[in-house]
Amino acid sequence: MADKSNLLIFGATGSIGKYIIDAIVNARDSFGRIAIFTSPNTLTSKPDEINALRHKGVDILVGNIANRDEVLKAYDGVDTIISALGRGAIAAQIPLIQLANETPNIKRFLPSEYGTDIEYSPASQHEKPHQQKLKVRAALKEVRSDLEYAYVVTGPYADFPFYLGRSRSPRGGTFDVVAKKAVLLGDGQGRISLTACADVGKFVAHTLTHWDAARNRALKVNSFTTTPAEILAVFETHTKSTWSVEYTPLDELRALEKEAWDNGAPEATVYTLRRIWTEGGTLYDRRDNEDIGVTQTTTLSELVEDSIRKQVEELAPKH
Repeated sequence: MADKSNLLIFGATGSIGKYIIDAIVNARDSFGRIAIFTSPNTLTSKPDEINALRHKGVDILVGNIANRDEVLKAYDGVDTIISALGRGAIAAQIPLIQLANETPNIKRFLPSEYGTDIEYSPASQHEKPHQQKLKVRAALKEVRSDLEYAYVVTGPYADFPFYLGRSRSPRGGTFDVVAKKAVLLGDGQGRISLTACADVGKFVAHTLTHWDAARNRALKVNSFTTTPAEILAVFETHTKSTWSVEYTPLDELRALEKEAWDNGAPEATVYTLRRIWTEGGTLYDRRDNEDIGVTQTTTLSELVEDSIRKQVEELAPKH
């Protein structure tokens, strides 16, 4: 892009949004104006985060994401929208896309795609956790021809408290540092691609600075591909101990998934996603890291070391 883009980010203080805004701010020489749209509640509940962003030159726009006039006001003077809205707010992107379509100065929209590939197989259209993101993709297919998009598909987040953490539903997979216990999915040998949260931010920033390669594509990017057994071996190396190991075969995982959905249990989505990953839903013929100029990513060893530290700190007495 010859001219520097002016960016507006939704969800910038959320669990993945904070990594995205950090990466963008770190690459701020590549961009023009950087702004976030946040709610009055976030302004008061996360003052330190908001003030830190303001100190770094980020414009803080406050409003209601459901208020058409407030969103349109925020769209003034920007050309690129980046959404980092969480799973519970995915559908809220559809009116944001429709308003972007009505705003000629908006040229690019990156929806909140970070995570599982929602078109990984013909079965994807029926997966319950995919439904809202599929509607978002459908909305982007209806926009004017000069409103471009990119889907940054990262696969599951690796960091603690995500894949490399201790799970509240251990049968769905867990790496418990304190108990020195792991539950591996499948036979433990199935390959899975994971992404560090910091790398999600890096991928988004590089998508924006390598737009010719990213335009109107689903970018399949990740930090590394490994197996549950390899992950366990790294945990054992770092903790200098042998862990106890159990397995959740795919048939059992599918049964847990069905039971959770039938009972309206909150872990239903987790079981579905982990079943998809165990079936090979994060594996591709090629990954697109280098297409957007990303040649270095966080390593499994670095993330395991971080998970160990955070799990130990979590249980340490608070003074």
